[in-house]
Amino acid sequence: MEETISLKELFQTLRKRLSLIVLITALATMTSGIVSYFFITPIYQASTQLLVNQSREDQTPFQYSDIQTNLQLINTYNVIIKSPAILDIVRDELNLEESIEEVNQKITVNSEKDSQVVNISVQDPDPERAATIANTIATVFQVEIKNLMKVDNVNILSKAEVKENPSPIKPKPVINMAIAFVVGLMTGVGIAFLLEYLDNTIKSEQDIEKILELPVLGAISEIDEEFEATGHTTIQKSRVRGETYGT
Repeated sequence: MEETISLKELFQTLRKRLSLIVLITALATMTSGIVSYFFITPIYQASTQLLVNQSREDQTPFQYSDIQTNLQLINTYNVIIKSPAILDIVRDELNLEESIEEVNQKITVNSEKDSQVVNISVQDPDPERAATIANTIATVFQVEIKNLMKVDNVNILSKAEVKENPSPIKPKPVINMAIAFVVGLMTGVGIAFLLEYLDNTIKSEQDIEKILELPVLGAISEIDEEFEATGHTTIQKSRVRGETYGT
């Protein structure tokens, strides 16, 4: 026999396990908030922009082909910026304790779409240190690219600066708590339905009919102890009164 679950039964299950669902959701949200605010180190980001062109010996205006060539070289510049040829010098100038690989992981280099502008972003727990590393990378690249690719037309469009009250880019406690709330709620609902599925005890006449597929002829109701004591006393009083009237 194929079993079906009605919408009413689903709501009854959720209502029955509501305290468990609320507890799991609250614990997940609180845990995410505590970890985000007190245990995860905040990371700040500083960015600088470069404009890179190929060197030109003549003074003729730029042609379309020259611009396309510069655009194709942008990916090469991005690789050079994160290469040991640049980061080794940056590391020595700033006396960084991290290795080249660790410094490389902090740096993100990308270019604006169809432009010769290169963005250099650095992430670090110290906002001032992130800005210093980003500006040093831009300066070193501006000097070293002349020897590496004979490019002497590199301009720094904007330097990395530290705002008065910088905000970390991660973690984001509010977003983390919202995600934890949704995950906790889904987990609580899932556990509630799982417990209901594993609960094979018989609680009502309907359960007997569903399992045995037989009609229920009668049921024995529970009698409250207080009601039983009150009813027993009433019966005894009635008997006493009957005996008194009989005499």
